[in-house]
Amino acid sequence: MTPPMRAAVLGAGLIGVGLADLVHRSPLLDCALVVARDADAAGLRKAADLGVATTGGGIRALLEHDEPPRIVFDATDATAHAEHADLLGGTGTLLVDLTPSNVGHMVVPGVNDADALEHPDLSMISCGGQAVVPLLNALTQVNDAEYIEIVTTAASPGVGRSTRLNLDEYVATTQEAVTRFAGVKQVKAMLNISPARPPATFRVAVTLVGAALDESLVREAVLATEQRMRTYVPGYRVAACVVGAEEAFVAVEVSATGGRIPAYAGNLEIINSAAVRVAELYAGQA
Repeated sequence: MTPPMRAAVLGAGLIGVGLADLVHRSPLLDCALVVARDADAAGLRKAADLGVATTGGGIRALLEHDEPPRIVFDATDATAHAEHADLLGGTGTLLVDLTPSNVGHMVVPGVNDADALEHPDLSMISCGGQAVVPLLNALTQVNDAEYIEIVTTAASPGVGRSTRLNLDEYVATTQEAVTRFAGVKQVKAMLNISPARPPATFRVAVTLVGAALDESLVREAVLATEQRMRTYVPGYRVAACVVGAEEAFVAVEVSATGGRIPAYAGNLEIINSAAVRVAELYAGQA
């Protein structure tokens, strides 16, 4: 039996710690190291509780580590990712980018899986992108669309500092991903950070405008997407689906279903699950 592939998580914020837990539980991956800039980061203490090795020093410490990982998950911020890609380029390491930097090649599980085996720097787009690109890719294969609007709502406690610093990148990268995978030029993405208490469950609402929409085909595509998404994101569900002659409205909610992520923080759950999914595809084929 092939041993699990060594992986490291770069970043120990909300996404990084949840990701370390998910990688640690993967049968195909070995979470060998979690790296933060600050050796005293609270996230490193949480990662250490999992039994995972940790270190401060950021990307330089990772590069100087005795046994380099085959896979590095970048859970830092969009501005840092370009440097990380440059430093890891040519090392043979697969870099899986969970920031909205839009530096690497965009990959969405179930949509373009083969690309995970061909590119050394993979962009996971954004949590909203991972929630709706599979859906919109399926919908635009059976209906023509002229305009797509995406409104993402995430609970404030589940949105870390790095994400807040990258809001503009989040919107731009999500829009570009929808244009690329759905083939629609007119796309508008918005992100709401909700202060509601109790925290609101992560939700993404999509409005698709097109001529002569086929209600049965829309509902069929939505149901098929929901079923496929639940194979690696069990908390993914369609909360609403309303179809008219020229407009369809679909809302999806994602709840975290295990590990160390609160149930409302489906934004962390979906991007981490997507990242691990593509890393497992790579590990299974390497």
